[in-house]
Amino acid sequence: MNVFQQDKIDCHCHVLDPARFPYAPDVAYRPAGQEIGPVEQYLQVMDAYAIRHALLVAPNSGYNLDNRCLLDAIARGAGRFKGIAIVPLDIGHDALLGLRAQGIVGVAFNATLLGTAHYQGTGPLLRMLEALDMSLSLQVEHGQLLDLIPLLERSGVRVLIDHCGRPAAGAGVEQPGFQALLGLAGTGRVAVKLSGYQKFSALPAPFADTRPFIEALLDKFTPDACVWAGDWPFLRAPQRLDVGPLLNQFEKLIPDEADRRKVLWDTPRRLLGF
Repeated sequence: MNVFQQDKIDCHCHVLDPARFPYAPDVAYRPAGQEIGPVEQYLQVMDAYAIRHALLVAPNSGYNLDNRCLLDAIARGAGRFKGIAIVPLDIGHDALLGLRAQGIVGVAFNATLLGTAHYQGTGPLLRMLEALDMSLSLQVEHGQLLDLIPLLERSGVRVLIDHCGRPAAGAGVEQPGFQALLGLAGTGRVAVKLSGYQKFSALPAPFADTRPFIEALLDKFTPDACVWAGDWPFLRAPQRLDVGPLLNQFEKLIPDEADRRKVLWDTPRRLLGF
């Protein structure tokens, strides 16, 4: 069975529908043109590529703390979607519980946009996430993870690392931030999204300079703690991308069908409760 026939879960994608849900007035970036991605369009992508379920991640672009578009997509998805929300860092237990009841399974931290200092006081939030069996979806780049590891270790929260940790492509797998990420494999509560190659590659598609990082992640975390994601609709991508070529690339990275099934289906089902 080839990669296009295998059932899969996309563990990082976005919905953006400014016609129905206008962008928040205070956002730094307002996606337009081909970056706009209503849920109806993404459902067509899912059906074309045998994507049975998806983890919708609230974007800082366009919406920031406004989760209405995300929650609407989950409600209209007939059980196909779960979500990662952006929330105030001082959110209360009841508000977080209310989001969980609507299909939100975790909270997003984006240090690549807001910096690591922004999240240093979030211990209470992370402990609430752990108590509610919710996850932290963490986006960092280069060496930022080093600043946040003490916070993660104290919290006990389950963590999904976005986009391979976004290492500096030219610095090699020995760079401190990436080695710190590999070191988290032993915790048993950290998983990595194999996605977003355009966000850390210095080359055009198929992003050949990302392969050593992906191979190192698969070796250290194993397919039992790696998940696949498409990153549709490719916000701020420097070139046009599509899910199909990304899946072709993924099949070459993981030629073994059983290992692909783990990354595409078994592992995300276990971690996300689909």
